[in-house]
Amino acid sequence: MGSVHNLQQWAAQQAGAINREQDLSGIRVGLHDEIFQGSQPVLTGVDAKSTYCYLLAGEKHRDADTWGVHLLDASQQGLAPDYTIADAAQGLRAGQKAAWGDTPCHGDVFHIQHQCEALANTLGNIARGTRSRREKLEVRIERARTRSRAGSLAAQLKRARQTEVQAHQLARDIRTLTQWLSHDILALAGPVLATRQMLFDFVVEELAGREHQDARRIRPVRVALQNQRDDLLAFADVLDEKLATIAQAEEVPEYLVRAACVLHRKPTTSPAYWQGWGRLRSKLGAEFHAVFAAVAQVMEHTPRSSSLVENLNSRLRNYFTLRRHLGTPYLDLLRFFLNHRRFPRSRRAERKDRSPSELMTGQDHPHWLTLLGLGPLQPQQS
Repeated sequence: MGSVHNLQQWAAQQAGAINREQDLSGIRVGLHDEIFQGSQPVLTGVDAKSTYCYLLAGEKHRDADTWGVHLLDASQQGLAPDYTIADAAQGLRAGQKAAWGDTPCHGDVFHIQHQCEALANTLGNIARGTRSRREKLEVRIERARTRSRAGSLAAQLKRARQTEVQAHQLARDIRTLTQWLSHDILALAGPVLATRQMLFDFVVEELAGREHQDARRIRPVRVALQNQRDDLLAFADVLDEKLATIAQAEEVPEYLVRAACVLHRKPTTSPAYWQGWGRLRSKLGAEFHAVFAAVAQVMEHTPRSSSLVENLNSRLRNYFTLRRHLGTPYLDLLRFFLNHRRFPRSRRAERKDRSPSELMTGQDHPHWLTLLGLGPLQPQQS
């Protein structure tokens, strides 16, 4: 056991040294989040394009100073992204502001959509509960033997029906607003930023108008949306600039480039998609394929959420559960392994048999054991 421990410690030192020598200047969009092992926060940073993990640090605190120190360390390795994406954590955002100044930190649409969906689901469950209570009261009334008893239950039934109608109406309204937010406002393929802002404000106003019906549940969501509007819609401004650049480069009207973007909202198996595809092709003529391909590419490289960190979190859980305490050497070794282990399979062909490090740098590297100085795996001797 001592030999195994010593080997692990030596490998962790080698991994930490390699991690600190990695050039991070190629990262254009960083994804930041805080994950937890028990009560211990683990600060995490991931490249949106390659999924390379450039920050994995267990700390006692997740305040601005702690985040700022780690981001400054990363900047010494060349990390200077165009912008980052994170949730509304105050320490995270304050730390980035202190370390990187005016580097934008966009809002993460994943968390707010999850919060809105949870609200809609909760109100839906409450509405179904009011229906069950009303149905039980109706059964009790049918079984009541005395007219006085039936009369008292009838008053309860009247109130139950009113409560049921109100609960179902509220649940439908919140579900509709949530769907508008997800499919029309925060979706990547959508209208220009100004229109999204107007629609966003409309959703917030509608939530505020219904807040009195269930303030304990609706108010936190409404406040979160109201406070994060500009951060959540920052991706739309980036997308608008990219689409305008395509229109200028291809010398076509910008509204046609936007139409190509909005067309991506429809599934390719629907007749509406191919009808729109045909109309757009007839208007763009010879430039159609170049414009459509360029739009698809910029949409692919305009992230809106830090969900890749959540994906990394699910992978890390398999390793975190093996240890009670997470030390820096162990996290260094784990980060090195995840960054240099090649994906055996992927839905995207360009990622198959490539590691996050290779995807980020564009350069091949030996097996991760060889990089650690442990040599390649040897075949068993018979």
